[in-house]
Amino acid sequence: MLIAMPTMGDPRFERTLIYVCAHSDEGAMGLVVNKPSPILRFPDLLEKLGIAHDRSDSADQSDPSSHHVPDIRILEGGPVESGRGFVLHSRDYKAGSSTLAISDTVSMTATVDILTAISSGQGPEKAILALGYSGWSAGQLEQEIQANGWLHCDADDALIFDAQLETKYDRALAKLGIDVSFLSSEAGHA
Repeated sequence: MLIAMPTMGDPRFERTLIYVCAHSDEGAMGLVVNKPSPILRFPDLLEKLGIAHDRSDSADQSDPSSHHVPDIRILEGGPVESGRGFVLHSRDYKAGSSTLAISDTVSMTATVDILTAISSGQGPEKAILALGYSGWSAGQLEQEIQANGWLHCDADDALIFDAQLETKYDRALAKLGIDVSFLSSEAGHA
């Protein structure tokens, strides 16, 4: 996971925590996991996409076949292709070749199939939906890390999927033994 430093200089990434989904000699791709979309909720997205679902206020509580669609937080995944959705989820769901295994516990699906599965109660146990992604060209991420733009820590399910978005940044720093109040906005090299 990438943790934005105060020296980042790009307000789009201020206090962001990014789960790196792919990294190679050709570049890198990741999703911001701690910035909520201020304008869109999951049930509204399903409605816009024409996916049938039960709203919690209209589901028949006496009907056991009626289920509540989880109100998954929609996140701002990054500034690239902000109209495109990516679902990071637990490995208990797979949509054929549309699902990419990222780690032993995390997969990513970027097709509407997963939204339909979630709305019908057949989706993964854990999931977040990110609109857009963060991308770097070959060598760009490494240069940003050398310029003190990013720290990095090991990913864990809580940092990826936990609903406590406002504490993820500080928790990621704490994994490194860093208190955010001790970070300086001045860059330097020892």
